[in-house]
Amino acid sequence: MISAILDETTERMDKTIASLQGQFSSVRTGRANASLLDGIMVDYYGVQTPINQMAAIKTPDAHLLCIEPWDKASLNAIEKAIADSNLGISPNNDGIAIRLPFPSLTEERRKELVKECKDYAENARMGIRNIRRDANSDIEKIGKEENLSEDEQHGGQDKVQKLTDSYIEKINSLLDSKEAEVMEI
Repeated sequence: MISAILDETTERMDKTIASLQGQFSSVRTGRANASLLDGIMVDYYGVQTPINQMAAIKTPDAHLLCIEPWDKASLNAIEKAIADSNLGISPNNDGIAIRLPFPSLTEERRKELVKECKDYAENARMGIRNIRRDANSDIEKIGKEENLSEDEQHGGQDKVQKLTDSYIEKINSLLDSKEAEVMEI
């Protein structure tokens, strides 16, 4: 029964890590990255549609994204959606494609982005600790219901703690690599 709790705990912690990676991918690093457009929806003939489903997104160099819609009539709608988003980048529409120039980040902006990443990481750590708390209370509950010995309960809680430590280490590792990426000039 404890193994089922450990499996569920691992699954929940994996989801927390995946969520953190998604948040990190949305942080602008001064490099053009198509994943920055993932959250932007375009009003395409009355239907909210992601940009990557309406256009080819290319990165001709490290500081430029080029969006070429399959339907040229959607150019203005895509441009408006990008302008209305909080990317802080002005789209350039040339009638065929939309170009998004990514200027190099200032030192001050890099530090703000690192702080934002640290907040994401701390929220993920809190999520992992909450999952640990839930798992430990489930082990205690099962221990009472099935008359498990204290050694079995403590053994299960030790396994949960080792799992927690490994996921906290993964979060720290992800944060370190993202911080290095953001601070890179």
